[in-house]
Amino acid sequence: MTSPVVYSLTDRIATLQMDDGKANAMAPAMSAGLNAGLDRAAADGARAVVIRGRSGLLSGGFDLKIIRGDDEALKAKMREDGMMLLKRLYLSPQPIVFAVTGHAVAMGALLLLAGDVRIGTAGDFRIGLNEVGIGLSLPIAGIELARDRLLPTELSRAVINAQLYRPDEAAAIGYLDQVAKADAFDERVRQAAAALAELDPEAFAETKRRVRQPTLDRIAARGA
Repeated sequence: MTSPVVYSLTDRIATLQMDDGKANAMAPAMSAGLNAGLDRAAADGARAVVIRGRSGLLSGGFDLKIIRGDDEALKAKMREDGMMLLKRLYLSPQPIVFAVTGHAVAMGALLLLAGDVRIGTAGDFRIGLNEVGIGLSLPIAGIELARDRLLPTELSRAVINAQLYRPDEAAAIGYLDQVAKADAFDERVRQAAAALAELDPEAFAETKRRVRQPTLDRIAARGA
């Protein structure tokens, strides 16, 4: 089966392009494709990794067909794979840049909370954790990442009230670091990845671990 993630490497920067032809759902195949891409980037000695969607969409979150289906084992695998991927990205020794090419909701928004630099595309897009709005409870790992990365005064609205945000609003509260117009987007992503690639890799990895490990420890302490 063809992977929904396409890998490329240019100037020490690996790019993982997500495209399943539909909602870029975080089904097991997408998580596996991203993990394989991260493995390959490490093996290739990439100094930074860019994860991007296709035009208009980063990810619509977990696969709703699986969530609403009867295969409980597949549901559990999808959730477990997703949470493990979040933790891996969050602590990745290689810098992670998210090129947010459009909508990013539910698990798609959680991915952003695990990145190092998140650049959004200006436009009529929505970003946020809408789980409660579609009848799902947010996982503990997702709540703790939101607590770590989002503006504290906006946390309840973002997590409990399932608020969705425009790209400029998403940047103001912590889902994104910056927003670029479409004609400048790719260059802004390239510049961000190139700047991260120039950092000392060992110092970056260890400092990132020191900053972020306490959040993972909190997640583990809650059994997630």
